[in-house]
Parts: sequence; C-alpha cells; structure tokens
Amino acid sequence: MEEKFDVIIVGAGLAGSAAAYKLAKEGLEVVLVERGPYPGSKNLSGGVLYGRVLEKLIPEYWKEAPVERYITNQIISFMSENASFNIDFRSQVFNEQPYNAFSVLRGKFDRWLGEQAEQAGAMLVPGIKVDRVIVENGRAVGIAAGDEEMGADVIILADGANSFLAQQLGLRGRFNPAHLAVGVKELIGLPRETIEERFRLSGNEGVAYGLVGFATRGVAGGGFLYTNQESISIGLVMHLDELIETGLRPAEVIEDFLAHPSIAPLIRGGKLLEYGAHLVPEGGLAMMPRLYMDGLLVVGDAAGLSVNNGFVVRGMDLAIGSGIAAAEAVLEAKKKNDFSVQTLGVYQRLMAESFVLKDMQTYAGAPDFMKNERLYKVYPEFLASLMTAIYQHEGVPKQHLLPMVMQSLKNSHLSLLALAQDGLKGVRSL
Repeated sequence: MEEKFDVIIVGAGLAGSAAAYKLAKEGLEVVLVERGPYPGSKNLSGGVLYGRVLEKLIPEYWKEAPVERYITNQIISFMSENASFNIDFRSQVFNEQPYNAFSVLRGKFDRWLGEQAEQAGAMLVPGIKVDRVIVENGRAVGIAAGDEEMGADVIILADGANSFLAQQLGLRGRFNPAHLAVGVKELIGLPRETIEERFRLSGNEGVAYGLVGFATRGVAGGGFLYTNQESISIGLVMHLDELIETGLRPAEVIEDFLAHPSIAPLIRGGKLLEYGAHLVPEGGLAMMPRLYMDGLLVVGDAAGLSVNNGFVVRGMDLAIGSGIAAAEAVLEAKKKNDFSVQTLGVYQRLMAESFVLKDMQTYAGAPDFMKNERLYKVYPEFLASLMTAIYQHEGVPKQHLLPMVMQSLKNSHLSLLALAQDGLKGVRSL
C-alpha cells in the first residue's frame, strides 16, 4: 500500500463524521470513505436528533446546521383499529437553548456534518464501496475497494446496521432476524402554515409522535411521525422476524396506517416526496458486536447502538457519542504510537463511562418487553373501550369509574394478573 494515513473511517454517517471531525481538529490525517455520492445520500429523510452530545462537539451547531424544528411536544399514541388514546406532553423547558432535540432530514444533516469534518481537515472520499478490511498478522492495516488499497494505523467501521465488514472480521455473527427491524418511511410535503396550524405549533416548534398498536398490525415495533419545516416524516418500524413469520408486507401495512382515522387528517393534502425502507438495529446489547481489535474500532449502527423503549427511539445521539469516544481512543493510541488491541481497548472503557453504553444497559430489557403482543392489540383496545365508556352518553345512568375499568378489561380479554405482570416487567425494563 503506497498510501497510508492515521485513520480511515468507513461510512460518513453521524458516527463516522463525528469521529472524523474530532480527529481532524486534532491534526490527524483522516480519510472519510463514503459509499454514496455524498454523506446522507443513502439515508431516508426524517428523524429526531437529541443533540446535546453534538453541542459539546460543535457548540451551537443548530445556528448553522440544516435542522428542521426543535421538538417541544412529545406524543405517545395507543391505536386500536378505529380509535387512539394519546399521552400528550408539552413543556416550555424544551424551548430553551441548548435545545433538547430537533427533527432533521438525514440527507441534508448528514451532508452538513460530513462537510464540517472536511472543513476541519478530513479528506472525504465519496463513491467508494469498501470490499474488505486488510488484515496482517491479526491486525487491521487498511481497506480494499476493488483493486485499490489504502493503509492506516486505525480503521473505524461506521458502515451501518448491516456491517458486513464487521461480520467478515468475525466481530459479529450472522444477522439474527430477531435483532433487526424494517423501517419503512414516507416524507410528505405540506405548507409550513398548514403544519403549524394542524399540530398547534408556533415558529420553529415541532412535535414527535410515537405510535403503538394497530399501526403495525400486531407486529412488534411502532409508528412515528415528526414535523419538519415543510414536510412530515412518517413511517413504521417492524421487527424482521415477526414480519417473516406473519408474511405481512411493509408497503401494505403502512398504507393501512396512513389511512387510519387518527392519521389521515394529519397528512391530508400532502404530497409524497420520498419513500423507502432500510434495516434498523433493535436487538440492544444482545446484538452488539465486539467493538475493537488490533487496529480497528466499530461505531454507530455498525455497533448495534439503538434504544427503543416505547417512549422514544434513539440512535443518532448514540452514534455521535460513539464516534467521539472512538476518536478519543485513537488520540490516546496516537500519543503512545501503539494501536494494539490493548491500547485501543480504552474505547470500551470510554463507552462504558459515557451515556451511550449506560443507556444501552439501562434499557437492555426493552427489546424483550417490546415483543409483548398485548402492547399491540389488547392494551389499545382496552384504552379505547374505557374511554368510549367514559365519554359515550346514551341517556342511561352512568357507572362509577371502577366498574367501567373492569368491564373494559373484560371486553379486551385482559386479566388483572397479566396487567400486573406487564406493569412489573415494564418498570424493570423501561
């Protein structure tokens, strides 16, 4: 290999670009390799970025970054076939800087962060598909793309949830369908004024929905809706193993979801701007590969970093946090001029000390809890039955609340024992 650099990063998503930015700022020679024509070109638009970790890397990033709306309103919705029960939380605290979270369009945002890394001194190389990591005497020493090779002291894998490079190296086993989900998403254009009126927003305020129940037709997972400036990101995340088992087609499920009486009015009159699907890591700690070896680190989705606890879906902040930790580990190794597994192992410690692995451990039970089939049919139907009993008046005497609760439990075929068991498991997992 004629060319050799300090670091080669495979993948210019949020984890890879965050690592490249920090390392380039410290003066290292960094190559950021991206398969697409530009960072973010392969990403489906739409998501919520909990950006405090990025604010530490790039102070007041939101003043220049292409963010959409800062999230002031969080809604959890339990959907039956014909109804929905919402928990709606809005707080002025979320209007204050530094903002807690933003809706972003990944195609725009990833491109911007990649450009920040490039401006910091990293060399961005788009349009390159890395075929393999070059290993000599058990140590990663470079990458190969076709007949071309490039060397580095350290390789950082940031190549996404289906990281075949990590699998080739034996850092992870074959993919387990139970650890993956299919994310299917639409970007629907609407005028800014319509979005603000329809969702009761002012200025750059935004809302994020998490939806469970009929949205996924009983398949473990959930729906989401995020407001952008002039569009809505909406879609579903459905566990791959259950999709295979049921034979449901994501394209058909999302059409039913969009036609639901609680969703259709929110997107009425919108124009479809984008549609697509991709794999999402959902296995938590159970799917996390080994994070390091001689000369190599694994970050972001490639490391299986995601949290879905039913209230929020997170991945972007974990990816950025892992990229920063990887950069700090490389900087320490650079000082010692030692890129062995022993020195790079500091990455594991940095991750364990940060919110990234601590949150993964806190919600380690969430993937199993989210497999509870009662979440997707029984509980939404119970809530719909109870609220109907409370608000429907037919000219006959009303009951006290407790008898209505008990009758709704009976109508939903939900026992008190199952309710207690789910409650206890939920408290432990979430």
